[in-house]
Amino acid sequence: MSRYLIIINHRTLLTLILSILMPLLAYHFEVIANIDLTLLSIAIIFPLVFTIRGAFRRREKALEHLSRFRASLKTVINILNSSIKVPQEEKDQASEILHAVNENLFNHLKTKEENFISFDRKVEEFYTFIETKSAIIGNGTREKSLRFFKDTIESADNLIAIHSHRTPVSLKAYCLIFIYIFPIIYTPTIINKIGYDNPSWLTFFIVILSEFILISLYNIQDQMEYPFDDEGLDDIKFNIFRVDRK
Repeated sequence: MSRYLIIINHRTLLTLILSILMPLLAYHFEVIANIDLTLLSIAIIFPLVFTIRGAFRRREKALEHLSRFRASLKTVINILNSSIKVPQEEKDQASEILHAVNENLFNHLKTKEENFISFDRKVEEFYTFIETKSAIIGNGTREKSLRFFKDTIESADNLIAIHSHRTPVSLKAYCLIFIYIFPIIYTPTIINKIGYDNPSWLTFFIVILSEFILISLYNIQDQMEYPFDDEGLDDIKFNIFRVDRK
């Protein structure tokens, strides 16, 4: 149940206050207007839809790269394990390093920090292992392992890029500002359409509902934009993409 309430936060509280305060002021000072809301709708809906679509595409790209990451990493492990020349001790060591590569990447993606030194060290550790054990592993197994590990690194770098870069921050800020401004312009127009002598609770209900819908969509986009923290309903399930998944 708590995941369904994650879209309610401090922004929701602020818009709720504005949605109550603006009608109170409008009725108190008898502010009534007939404003064309088309431009205001474009100012909010267009960037909101654009950012939601962008966040959804980022999530889909992340799923694609995670699939490639696991497939290539699993292939490297299978190549080494299936080699007759490689002793079991070296197989276990390689498998341990590659599992550490998997865990370090996922641990990095789950945080909002941009420090991925630990992941890079594990990558270098595998390259060092391949170089130092090249005589034991053999050229054929070594070349195949490096070729598929290249795909692993490429997928990991794409995931790190998605993690580090968001949809345009300025566009999100622009959208949020207009959502906050919306009740100020919307309230006098609603009073005009409903009629000043009609029950005021209708105005409060429409303004609050409209503002709640807009800020909830914004919060959904904000959650979807960062799909790695396992907090939102649409976040990525990392356990599916672990090398040692059961």
